[in-house]
Amino acid sequence: MHRIYLDHNATTPVHPAVVTAMTAALRDEFGNPSSVHYFGQRAKAAMDEARSAVAALVGADPSEIVFTSGGTESDNFAIRGVAEALERAGRRHLVASAIEHEAVLNTVKALARRGWTATLLPVDESGIVSPDALQAALTDQTALVSVMHANNEIGTIQPIAELARIAHERGAIFHTDAVQSAGKIPVDMRAFGVDLLSVSAHKLYGPKGAGALAIRRGLRVLPILFGGKHERNRRAGTENVAGIVGFGVAAGLARAKDEGARLSQLRDRLACRTRPTSASIGPRPSRS
Repeated sequence: MHRIYLDHNATTPVHPAVVTAMTAALRDEFGNPSSVHYFGQRAKAAMDEARSAVAALVGADPSEIVFTSGGTESDNFAIRGVAEALERAGRRHLVASAIEHEAVLNTVKALARRGWTATLLPVDESGIVSPDALQAALTDQTALVSVMHANNEIGTIQPIAELARIAHERGAIFHTDAVQSAGKIPVDMRAFGVDLLSVSAHKLYGPKGAGALAIRRGLRVLPILFGGKHERNRRAGTENVAGIVGFGVAAGLARAKDEGARLSQLRDRLACRTRPTSASIGPRPSRS
């Protein structure tokens, strides 16, 4: 039996070029990128190349990219990191859409148990967050708004630039989870006007266990992992060099091809082949 994989929103197969790059990194770039010797600096150079590729994919500067273990950690880092930074300033209100990924919703719930207030924005029949609803939900105490770019279940694409503008007008920081959209449709941190943007490698033909949080330069976000001075003091722990190298290759491949157009063509072909015609339906049998 020939099986066809159709669960790419959950995870994608790893691209052969990514496998090749990761295999070479595992074999050759075994140094600790924090080490100053030759082997460590080779690993660091490989990571820097990947950082530039991921930054280019999402319209950020390489210095704004912090590598993580995936989308869930990136979402946690964005929300909890901002919350920790702004808690003493009296901003203890969070806003998110009701259809966010659980990595966002459960992080918001965890902060609510610590005394934060939270508002979950409803969506319309198409899954869109109304800018008016966001405007009404914001207060002078709102620290962060988190609305995902593309929904992982129904595919709705939110008007991120408009929502971010409204949040900024009230002094709130804006985060978008672009895990489901990066590599499929254009994602541009600058054009969106967002402060924080989460991505994950395994959604765009890269490996599991590698992700990133793009943090706008100058934004204060406290770390949620403590230890060494990795990732410019923003995320402690020796980096997953091979996974990051694979992420970089996957990001470069995504930029080089129009994945959105290809997927649209495949969708249309599938719809045309499976759509019933009047001839195939035939007359309804009479009921006795």
